[in-house]
Amino acid sequence: MFSFLVRRFLQAGLVLLIVGFVAFSMFNFVGDPIDNMLGQEASQADIERLRSVLGLDQPFVVQYWKFLINALDGNFGISYRQGRPVAEIIAERAPATLELAAVSGLFAITGGIVLGIFTAIRREGFLANFIMTVSLIGVSLPTFLIGILLIYLFSVELDWLPSFGRGEVVDIGGWSTGFLTASGLKALILPSITLGLFQMTLIMRLVRSEMLEVLRQDYIRFARARGLSERAINFRHALKNTLVPVITVTGLQLGSIIAFAIITETVFQWPGVGLLFINAVQFVDIPVMAAYLILISVMFVAINLLVDVLYVAIDPRLRS
Repeated sequence: MFSFLVRRFLQAGLVLLIVGFVAFSMFNFVGDPIDNMLGQEASQADIERLRSVLGLDQPFVVQYWKFLINALDGNFGISYRQGRPVAEIIAERAPATLELAAVSGLFAITGGIVLGIFTAIRREGFLANFIMTVSLIGVSLPTFLIGILLIYLFSVELDWLPSFGRGEVVDIGGWSTGFLTASGLKALILPSITLGLFQMTLIMRLVRSEMLEVLRQDYIRFARARGLSERAINFRHALKNTLVPVITVTGLQLGSIIAFAIITETVFQWPGVGLLFINAVQFVDIPVMAAYLILISVMFVAINLLVDVLYVAIDPRLRS
């Protein structure tokens, strides 16, 4: 088990180095931030002076090395747009994105597993077939279109829920949360459904497929021959074996929830790190863009590590 974890951590470190290098390389081709910061009327002397202050006159390898060393200390530099430390800006925006991702993930996992089990057990019923048909919407429609449709229905036509923003938030020890206010909870509903709907339908269809496969196994027939109740067979024997492959896909989907939050935050003008990244791209704010991709990569790698550990804990044959 120890050697398995060591291999996974080494692989995770290599992935982060590659992602950091690719991201930092790409951002050198998105434009020159000096033009946005000084404007077209700036003199050549001003341009050269600011380029030297920001370290943009140094070779790429030197810039990348300094970025890595500073990132290990949690220092991602100064935002070209706001003139503030990037770590401070991200810390202000992170609670909004993490709360949105948490609610979306809970919605996706709970709804996906429950509906997947239901449609597998009652596969011949009208309601199960109706749910499977409707689930095609979540799989087929792009996220931004789902968000726009929800805004039109629940905000424009029915006027039940807010169409943008985070609502009223409460600051607790430096963490701003919308969980403690009515407007904050209402503001979470539409973006969390938009962000989690695709993952929920994917998990639901996977759980259904895996459970149907498990229910065809010989040991399930043997359990029925012993006279066990359908409830015991479905939830004590079938469900446990169904969730083994589901864990991996679910972990990857939770990582994609955080990554794809950038689209949902743009549609709903949610003040998280995804919207911050979009604004950074428009302004060529390289430190913010690089920090965002590094943090997303860290979250993906951490989730994958957790999934690997859970997978091995459930199936010890994978430890070798």
